[in-house]
Amino acid sequence: MTLAGDWPPTAGPAALHERARMLAAIRAFFAERGVLEVETPLIGAHAVTDPHIDCVPVADPSGGAGPSMYLQSSPEYAMKRLLAAGSGAIFQVARAFRMGERGRLHNPEFSLLEWYRPGFDHHRLMDEVAELAGVVLADRPVQHLSYQAAFEKHVGLDPFSCETAAMRSVALDRLPGAPELGEDRDAWLDLLMGELVAPALGHGAMTFVYDYPASQAALARLVESNPTRAARFELFIDGWEIANGFHELGDARAQRRRFEADQARRRARGGEAPGIDERLLAALEAGLPDCAGVAVGLDRLLMLVTGASRIDEVLAFPVERS
Repeated sequence: MTLAGDWPPTAGPAALHERARMLAAIRAFFAERGVLEVETPLIGAHAVTDPHIDCVPVADPSGGAGPSMYLQSSPEYAMKRLLAAGSGAIFQVARAFRMGERGRLHNPEFSLLEWYRPGFDHHRLMDEVAELAGVVLADRPVQHLSYQAAFEKHVGLDPFSCETAAMRSVALDRLPGAPELGEDRDAWLDLLMGELVAPALGHGAMTFVYDYPASQAALARLVESNPTRAARFELFIDGWEIANGFHELGDARAQRRRFEADQARRRARGGEAPGIDERLLAALEAGLPDCAGVAVGLDRLLMLVTGASRIDEVLAFPVERS
């Protein structure tokens, strides 16, 4: 049956049933391991400072005259407050929101699976991510590559020692129309990683890339034996980033410095700098347990399950039909 107009869902019944089966399998996975399911607010008082993420502002739903609030881009901050309060291992299936993210693999509103494991480092969490992915997808081999090895293999440069001029040269040669990014080293790394490295990863195997540059640590701690590396990983399958995980930073002062650096970078680009979430920093100060955490893009995971080529094929109603 063909339904005309813009009212019908863009996902067919088969995709809707696959989503339900995937969510049931995820909840069973964590129930078997004694990981507690939690819920945290979709609307929060703070946006994230990350220069690559813009949160969606909303009016204060309490009706007060205070400042705007924000749809959350991730449940991470609230979940860390639960961890600091003694929740133990937790997971959440959440809706998340990011301004301006729309395309073949992006919708401004999307589904995230996020979980935290006290006592795990990022290597141990990679193993659990692979186990979960194996439950949802057909079994695939698992591959681990350091960020340095992946970059050298697919770009031909050492990301920790090469000059920005060398990265610019590769971009101009291999990426027609590449933007001019000046001396912003991380911007060049992100461009080459996104355009040359990521698409080549995860074909025939689930590929974990780990130990990112310290400048891209975000909320991850640094590797103790080599502080030029961040204890961070990403999972790639069929050229798509599926998961992003950290051995979580528990040092409130170090995290504040990173937030302030984010704010400075946003201002340098002429943008607004969201305020720092003091509740998160207070939770870190109170004591975040040594833990690792990860966020998994559920819509992209479902695309792999169903063979979809566009995110609209697995969403009931993408933003244009919401």
